[in-house]
Amino acid sequence: MPLARSLSMTSLNGLPQWEDEDLPVQDLLLFEVSWEVTNKVGGIYTVIQTKAKITADEWGENYFLVGPYFEHNVKTQVETCEPPNPAVEKAMNTMKSQGCQVFFGRWLIEGSPYVLLFDIGSAAWNLDRWKGEFWDVSNIGIPFHDREANDAVIFGSLTAWFLKELSSQFDDKPNIIAHFHEWQAGVGLILSRSQKLPVATIFTTHATLLGRYLCAASIDFYNNLDQFDIDKEAGERQIYHRYCMERAAVHCAHVFTTVSQITAIEAEHMLKRNPDVVTPNGLNIKKFSAMHEFQNLHSMYKARIQEFIRGHFYGHLDFSLEKTLFFFIAGRYEFSNKGADMFLEALSRLNFLLRVHKTDITVVVFFIMPAKTNNFNVETLKGQAVRKQLWDTAQSVKEKFGKKLYNALLKGEIPDLNKILDRDDITIMKRAIFSTQRHCLPPVTTHNMIDDGNDPILNTIRRIGLFNNRTDRVKVIVHPEFLSSTSPLLPLDYEEFVRGCHLGVFPSYYEPWGYTPAECTVMGIPSVTTNLSGFGCFMQEHVADPAAYGIYIVDRRFRSPDESCNQLTQFLYGFCQQSRRQRIIQRNRTERLSDLLDWRYLGRYYMHARHLALSRTFPDKFEMEPSAPPKTEGFRYPRPSSVPPSPSVSQHSSPHQSEGEDEDEDERYDEDEEAERDRQNIKSPFSLGVLPQGKKKQHGEYRN
Repeated sequence: MPLARSLSMTSLNGLPQWEDEDLPVQDLLLFEVSWEVTNKVGGIYTVIQTKAKITADEWGENYFLVGPYFEHNVKTQVETCEPPNPAVEKAMNTMKSQGCQVFFGRWLIEGSPYVLLFDIGSAAWNLDRWKGEFWDVSNIGIPFHDREANDAVIFGSLTAWFLKELSSQFDDKPNIIAHFHEWQAGVGLILSRSQKLPVATIFTTHATLLGRYLCAASIDFYNNLDQFDIDKEAGERQIYHRYCMERAAVHCAHVFTTVSQITAIEAEHMLKRNPDVVTPNGLNIKKFSAMHEFQNLHSMYKARIQEFIRGHFYGHLDFSLEKTLFFFIAGRYEFSNKGADMFLEALSRLNFLLRVHKTDITVVVFFIMPAKTNNFNVETLKGQAVRKQLWDTAQSVKEKFGKKLYNALLKGEIPDLNKILDRDDITIMKRAIFSTQRHCLPPVTTHNMIDDGNDPILNTIRRIGLFNNRTDRVKVIVHPEFLSSTSPLLPLDYEEFVRGCHLGVFPSYYEPWGYTPAECTVMGIPSVTTNLSGFGCFMQEHVADPAAYGIYIVDRRFRSPDESCNQLTQFLYGFCQQSRRQRIIQRNRTERLSDLLDWRYLGRYYMHARHLALSRTFPDKFEMEPSAPPKTEGFRYPRPSSVPPSPSVSQHSSPHQSEGEDEDEDERYDEDEEAERDRQNIKSPFSLGVLPQGKKKQHGEYRN
C-alpha cells in the first residue's frame, strides 16, 4: 500500500499540501454545488457570493461553482468564456452532444469564480427516467406536482452525470471535492455516492426543512426536539419526499456540516446525524481608512431618514428629531420565526415605560418585510409632497429675506425685522402652515396591503393600539417592500438605511445563522438577536460581554415567552436611556467586532471540512494530521474596561456600579487603547491550534 499523504491544516498557495509529491496539488478540483449560484433565492446566495473571493484565492483556477441556468441571471451576472481545464471542457462537450445545454463563464462578483450552469429545461425530457433511477437507488418517490422537487432531481442528475464524466478521465485519482448546499443540490450527492464515483463529498444544511415548517406553526420546537415523530410531521406537511431527499444526502455525505451550533442540535434530532464541522457564515469586510468614517455615514443617512419622517408625520411632528431613535426589523415575512410577534409586544411595553417615565425620547420603528401590496399609500405620498412644498416655500422666503438683509447691510443699516417680511411673505407662510393640518393619524403602513384584515403585523398593531397617536412615544412604520434608492418615499438602499438607524432588532425564534444582525455589526450598528440564532450563539461564545459591544442577546431558549419579552423590553428601554456619547462609544465597539465575521477568519472551518472529506474518502492516500478541528480560543473579546454603554440600566453580567463610578470611568475611556486591545484578541488568518500531546484523535472523531 502506498504511503498516505499527510494533510496539514496549513496551506501552500492556499491549496492543501501533503508529504508525498507524486500527486501535484494542481490536480485537485473543488466544485461547490447550489441552486443559488447566480440565482438569488435566500441567504445561501449571500453565503456563496461573499465566500467566493476567499475560496477563489485559496483554489485559484481549480474552483468551480455549479448551479442552474436562468437566462435573465446570466445576462446580468455572468461573463461567458471557455473552460480553462481540458477535463472540464471534455465532460461538458459529452453532455452537450447528448442534448443538454451547459454554460460556462465567470461570475461577476468579488473573486470572479468560474461557474458551470445547467439548463434544467433542456434536460426536462429525461425527468421520468431520472426519477425512476433515483427511486431505484433511494426508494424516494417524487410527486409530479412538486415542481421544485422535480427540478432538484433534474439538477442533481445533471450534476452527478457531469462528475461521472469528469472523474472517469482521472483513473481513480482523488482529484475531485464536491460540496453540496441544501436539499435542492442533495440529489447529485446521493447519485454520486450510489455510482461510487471517486469524489470526496460534503453536504451543508443551512436550515432543516422540517425545522422551519415546525417553527412556523408556533410549536414549542426546541423544548420538544426529541419528542417529534419526524416521519409523521413531514407527512402531515406534505414534504415527506423533500425531507427524505435531505436526510439521504446528509447520511450519504462523507462530511456533514451546518452553519451554527443551534442548527447542529436541530440536525441531530431532525436528520439523525451529528454534524462533523460547524461552518459559521461570514462576510467580506471592507475597512475604512479613516477610523470613524462609518460614524460619518451614520450621521449622513440618519439625516435622510429624518427627512422621510418629517413628511410621514407632517401635522403631528410634535417630537424632536434630535431626540428620536430609529429601530428596525428586516427579513422574510415570517411573523413568528423572525420574532416580529415578540418585537411588537415589546414595543407596546416600551411605549408604556416611556410614557410613564415622561421621557422626551421618541422611537420610530420600521418593519422592512416584503408582503403583497397594491401600490403606495396615498396619504404617505401626500406627506412627502407636503414636506417638499414646505421646503420650497421656506427656500423662496429665505432667498427674499437674504436679499433684503444683504442690501440693508450694504447701506450700513440694521434692517427692521418687522418690515423685512412683507404681507405676501406672511400669507405664503400661513398657507404653508395650513397645508400641514391633518385630520387623520399618520399612516402605520406606507403601502396599500392586499388582505390587510388578515395581515399578522397589522392585526397585532390593532390589538396593542400603536396607531402613531401624539401621546405615543413609540411610532410604527410598516414598509412591506424591500428598500431601493429609486423609491419616491424612502430613497435609500438597504445598506444606507441600516447605517442611518440606531438599532436593528431581530428577536428570531428560528434563525439558523442570521445575516441581518451580522450586517448591522460590520456597519457599526448595534443589534438585538437571540440565543436561538446562530449569530447570537456565535457572539455569546466569542464575546465576554456582548451587550457592551452592542450585541443584545435575548434568551428565548431557557425562558418563557413572557420573560423573554420583558428582557427584550428592558434592552430597548436601556438603549433609549443612553446618551449620545454612549451610543457613539458603543458603535465604535460594535464595528470592531466585524473582524470576527470576516471570511478570512471563518474560512478555516471550510478548509477543515474539505481536508476531513479527503481523508475519509481516500484514507489510503490522505491522512489528517492529528490536530483538533479549528478552534478560536483567541477569538475572545473581554469585557471593555471602560464605561458600560448604559449606566442607567444594568444590562450586563457585571456587578451594578453607582452613577459616580460610571462617570469616573466615562472620563477614562480611551478609544485607541481599547481598539488596540481588541485587535490583539484576533488570531492571524488560518493559524490553527494543535491538540495537546496524549489527546490525539483518529479521523472521524472530530466534533466542533
